[in-house]
Amino acid sequence: MRADPVAFARELLRCRSVTPQEAGALSFLEGLLSGAGFAVHRVVFSEPGADDVENLYARLGTDAPHLVFAGHTDVVPPGDEGRWRHPPFAGEIADGVLFGRGAVDMKGAIACELAAAFDYLADHRGKLKGSISFLITGDEEGAAVNGTVKLLRWAAARGERFDHCILGEPTNPQRLGDMVKVGRRGSLNGTLIVTGTEGHVAYPALADNPVRRIVAIMAALVAEPLDHGSAHFDPSNLEFTSVDVGNKTVNVIPREARARFNIRFNDQHTQASLRTLVEARARAAAPGGRFRIEWEPSNADAFLTKPGPFVDTVKSAIADVTGREPALSTSGGTSDARFIKDYCPVVEFGLVNATMHKIDECVATADLVTLAAIYRRILDRYLV
Repeated sequence: MRADPVAFARELLRCRSVTPQEAGALSFLEGLLSGAGFAVHRVVFSEPGADDVENLYARLGTDAPHLVFAGHTDVVPPGDEGRWRHPPFAGEIADGVLFGRGAVDMKGAIACELAAAFDYLADHRGKLKGSISFLITGDEEGAAVNGTVKLLRWAAARGERFDHCILGEPTNPQRLGDMVKVGRRGSLNGTLIVTGTEGHVAYPALADNPVRRIVAIMAALVAEPLDHGSAHFDPSNLEFTSVDVGNKTVNVIPREARARFNIRFNDQHTQASLRTLVEARARAAAPGGRFRIEWEPSNADAFLTKPGPFVDTVKSAIADVTGREPALSTSGGTSDARFIKDYCPVVEFGLVNATMHKIDECVATADLVTLAAIYRRILDRYLV
């Protein structure tokens, strides 16, 4: 009997594992993996000011090549559960569609990873030409400080060495087989703070209005592109997301103005070079101006897994099963791949992402079967 990714996905969806709750999801995985012969470890990490998070690492085999399946069992809150057509934690199927929070992001992909690994082992009578492991966190949708980043350090300290990783984030815009993520842009947040001198609007000469300067600086920061893109990345982009002077009075010039912004940047920048560029443009727009930029810490740098044999293996497996040639993309937000890339090359490939984080998140059961077949084809070509 073949492993059933739909059954696995339904059981995972019935676990109310809203970040940082484990809610039985890791226990379910532990039971399956240990029963298949994997050595399973469940590790809890802590950090002052953050929730404790439980994670799972499981490995079968001791030799190279070592392929890691990575993912997360935590999910975002379901919102108003009364608006769902089917309860978000019931794992119900209607007309060939499985509904539930995490169906595509990304319990469904974990179910497919499991099914692929179990079928491979069954067909090879448990014998491996390498190693398979699972790196599963409960912190991807949260602060991401007690999850994958620490689990990787823990594994490395134990002597674990990874050759390549597949992260099952939902990557396909419309159809399974559309897109593989081979990199991600970096993300950097900042707050522009301009200081002036408050005063009466009728006597502007006696005041110094920070609104004028913040408008000038904001205009300068978005007037010219940060770059023109690179071979695998779109141009970097700075977007202001809020402007605030905290002024409830119409006839008072405020003392301070603030504007928050986010930059999604490509591989032409580091965080340090980006800060230097933005601050230089701000100074040029307001010479001698009283302003500063407060930068938030970021663990999201741009990275790229360059085309090569591993990427070709993933692409060809997708094409064989779906008949589609997937695009190689670096679009979208951040993921735990930003941590994994420091330990081994990583690509992301999962389900169709149209319903992730939405009411009635769902996946076609046929897509689960197809994705499991793709992962299985990757294993057949990788473990040779």
